[in-house]
Amino acid sequence: MRTRITQLFGIEHPIMQGGMHFVGLAELAAAVSNAGGLGVITGLTQRTPELLAREIARCRDMTDRPFGVNLTFLPTFSTPPYPEYIQAIAEGGVRIVETAGRSPEAYMPALKEAGMTVIHKCTSVRHALKAESIGCDAVSVDGFECGGHPGEDDIPNMILQPIAADRLRIPFVASGGMADGRSLVAALALGAEGINMGTRFLATLEAPVHANVKQALLEATETDTRLIMRSLRNTERVLNNANVARLIEIERERGDSLTIADIHDQVAGVYPKVMIDGNMDAGAWSCGMVVGLIHDIPAVAVLIERIMAEASTLIRERLIGLLDSEPTQ
Repeated sequence: MRTRITQLFGIEHPIMQGGMHFVGLAELAAAVSNAGGLGVITGLTQRTPELLAREIARCRDMTDRPFGVNLTFLPTFSTPPYPEYIQAIAEGGVRIVETAGRSPEAYMPALKEAGMTVIHKCTSVRHALKAESIGCDAVSVDGFECGGHPGEDDIPNMILQPIAADRLRIPFVASGGMADGRSLVAALALGAEGINMGTRFLATLEAPVHANVKQALLEATETDTRLIMRSLRNTERVLNNANVARLIEIERERGDSLTIADIHDQVAGVYPKVMIDGNMDAGAWSCGMVVGLIHDIPAVAVLIERIMAEASTLIRERLIGLLDSEPTQ
C-alpha cells in the first residue's frame, strides 16, 4: 500500500509506532521497522544523549530499515539537553524524528540542518497548522481516544481527522484508537495517510515490558481508562488502578487548588515501576481507549501482516462490494 507517508519515510506499510516512555526501545522499534512499518525509539527514556546514541546503535544492529526517534518537548524542572540529543540522533544516522509536546519551532533549524524529516504529534488542527507553518514534513493528529496527552479540546477522530484533511497540505497519520485493519481503512477514508499506534504495539511479544503489563491490557476494556490532571491543563489518559483512583480522589478533594505536588506520589517515577518491575498499581501510566480492542499478544510482524490483510479485504471485498450490490427493495 503506497501513501504519501510510506513515500516520505521509505516504508512498506503506512503504520507508525508512537513514542512510548520505557517501551520505545531498540527491540520494539526494530521489530516494527523489520515488519515494514516505522519503528520509533523514545529519546528521553534514555537519560543522556550518550545512552540514546547506544540505543540507536543497538537498533541499527537489529534492522537495516528506516526507524525514527521521538523527542518530547515538555515543561520540566530541568530542561533536557535537546541540542545534544539531536546531535546523537544525527550522528547515529537517523533521519526521522517524531516531536511531541510543545512546539519544536526552536529546534527546527538544528533538525533541518541535520537533514531530518520531522513529524510532529498534535492534538488539534490549529497545532497541526502551526507545525506545517514552521516546516514540519508531516503531523500525527491525535484524537481524544488516544493514550497519554489528548489535549484539552476533547475532539474525537471521526471529527478531527476530516477537518485535518480539509485544512492541511502536508501528510498526516491518524492516532488514537488505532488497532487493526478497520482502523487503517477508516483513517484512510477520513483523509489520513496512515496510522500511528501506541497501546496496540505495547501488547506485542517484542514490547520490552513486564508480562504483567501485557496481561493488564488483555484484561482491560474500553471503559477502564481515566482522564487525570484536567484542572492542571495537562490532561492524560491512563489505565485505571488503585493509585489512579487515589489520584482522582485527591483531585476531587483539592479542586481548583490542585498542584502537581499534591499528586507527586501517583505520577513521579512511575514508568520503571510499571514497565520494568510489573507493579500495576504503582501509579498513572498512559493507555488508550483502544485497549478494548486488544485480545491477544502477537509478534509485531504478525500484527502488521494481519492489519494489512484485513485492510485489503475490507477495501476489495466489503467496500467495493457495497458499490456493486443491488439496492434492496
